[in-house]
Amino acid sequence: MKTISPIHLQQLLDSHTGLNVIDVRTPVEFAEVHVPQARNEPLDQFDPATLLTSNQLFKEQPVYLLCRSGARATKAAEKLVKEGLDNAVVVEGGTLAWIDAGLPVTRGTTKVISLERQVRIAAGSFVLTGVLLAIFVQPYFIAIPAFVGTGLLFAGITDWCGMGLLLAKLPWNKKLGP
Repeated sequence: MKTISPIHLQQLLDSHTGLNVIDVRTPVEFAEVHVPQARNEPLDQFDPATLLTSNQLFKEQPVYLLCRSGARATKAAEKLVKEGLDNAVVVEGGTLAWIDAGLPVTRGTTKVISLERQVRIAAGSFVLTGVLLAIFVQPYFIAIPAFVGTGLLFAGITDWCGMGLLLAKLPWNKKLGP
């Protein structure tokens, strides 16, 4: 997978207009803070074929992808490669690295909890609830934390998180306002 540092991408953006920079975070995460030249195409809706047929992407031009830290951008790049676009470039470290480098960002008034934190909160809540139910109600409720632990193990091994994809579809992760 090709990568680029945030500083190098900013240099390209300064010298070339019209580069394809796509942020694959949820609309609410994007509204909170994003690279000014980026457009939002959430990973759960990211469809390279549609972007190609609508002339939003071209096979001969590089596509710079970013998310919060790089994992979702890598998934988007894999989708592009499957569609025959070998010029997907992941921004190393994502938006967090962009901000850490002191590069310009557009900040909204919305403050959100990142999708990664939402996954940790949800998983922790399920585990705690399952343990408490197993202790005070019925021992078989221990299956809940076992299921969540299995899901987290699977997510760690495969870098695919079903809980994250489900949480991304919830109303608070959709664009606010008109």
